[in-house]
Amino acid sequence: MSVRAATERNFRRARVKPTRRKAARRWFSWRLVRMTVASALAIYTCYRAAHLVVSAERLQVNRIEVRGNVRLSSGEIQALVDGLRGTNILTADLTKYRRRLTESPWVADVALRRVLPSTVEVFVSERRPMGLCRMGNELYLIDERGTVIDEFGPQYAEFDLPIIDGLLRARGPGQPAIDEARAAIAARAVTSFGARRELARRVSQIDVSDPHNAIVLLDDDPALLHLGDDKFLERLQSYVDLADALRDRVPDIDYVDLRFDERVYVRPARERRDGDRHSASARKF
Repeated sequence: MSVRAATERNFRRARVKPTRRKAARRWFSWRLVRMTVASALAIYTCYRAAHLVVSAERLQVNRIEVRGNVRLSSGEIQALVDGLRGTNILTADLTKYRRRLTESPWVADVALRRVLPSTVEVFVSERRPMGLCRMGNELYLIDERGTVIDEFGPQYAEFDLPIIDGLLRARGPGQPAIDEARAAIAARAVTSFGARRELARRVSQIDVSDPHNAIVLLDDDPALLHLGDDKFLERLQSYVDLADALRDRVPDIDYVDLRFDERVYVRPARERRDGDRHSASARKF
């Protein structure tokens, strides 16, 4: 005999309608799917657009214009940046080609600019030779910072520049280097002389072994002119104005010290031969 137990009402599962939470979850899931698909389409569209832009023939570099060059030919500069041709103008690595151009000893600075749709402009600033630095038995063109540009040769015969001695630091291990302080005083002297071209052309040599005293030698004049570290043009001109009067009194001059402005000290060359008696025996004028 079987007995059915009474079912308590508390254990019956109530029949209820789906809650709003489940409906919200379905709606959120569907929206997420739609957003994912839309994002994928947007990314693909951007990719295709970028690909079309990068591969567009109209945006490929086919012209390189060079400006500001004097010593370097446009052909030499274009050869250094020839790899730009055919690349997309928007993605071309101009920094890489700028570095390549500045490796040329004649280039002081350079700038590259994109000009849409397919032109790159190259603006070159060249080094200006200040003088000829003597290294051993060779002469080298240098600029006002003491940067070596190139070995001096017949191809640079148009440059009428003074020879600058004493630029190199004391010899030691490694390659000789140009002393910045000595290059600076040489540059100031050369720049100062440039204000009077006729006088500047007469300057044959400058010695800056002492970075506080530029010693100048003129063409057809064996006297060493001590000009100090300022008033270069003024002191050189004062010597030129006094030269005839000085030679009337001292026909054979070793050096003239013009650093003291109010007085000029002249040392006769014969005293150097007789015993190297220095400024103590130099004559004051």
